Amino acid sequence: MIPERYAYLTEKLNFPEFSFDLKNVEGKIHIYDQLRKKYLVLTPEEWVRQHMIQYLIQFKNYPKSLISLEKGLIYNSLNKRFDLLTFNQKGEPLLLIECKAPEVQLNKKTVNQVTVYNQTIQAEIIGISNGKQHFFYRLNKEVNNYQQLTDLPNFI
Repeated sequence: MIPERYAYLTEKLNFPEFSFDLKNVEGKIHIYDQLRKKYLVLTPEEWVRQHMIQYLIQFKNYPKSLISLEKGLIYNSLNKRFDLLTFNQKGEPLLLIECKAPEVQLNKKTVNQVTVYNQTIQAEIIGISNGKQHFFYRLNKEVNNYQQLTDLPNFI
């Protein structure tokens, strides 16, 4: 039986089915992160992030070596942390994604968070996901605005 605090594990996310390595350590569930090569405490946001990572790798052909997770950035002299950033083959920021817990509603405020981070990072594409909904936008640098995408492009 899954403890109530891990009820999100039984919720259907809008991703294909993935197999994850989970283990219980002193009453807390941990998930193995293939990119960081270690077990992490499983939170609702981490559950969504791990699904997104697998989706990018297995279905959109993003190379593991070009994905960076939870790194710091400075915006208006404040220390912030992005969730997931991929790079293109030239090492330039390509895709910035913020992951939210499944119960977090995606709205203008949550989309604004990733656009604010992208003012520093300047990724070509930004996205936000709570595991149930995913929104992706392409930055038009010439006019400095975003256009919503119908689907996340494959890595080229």
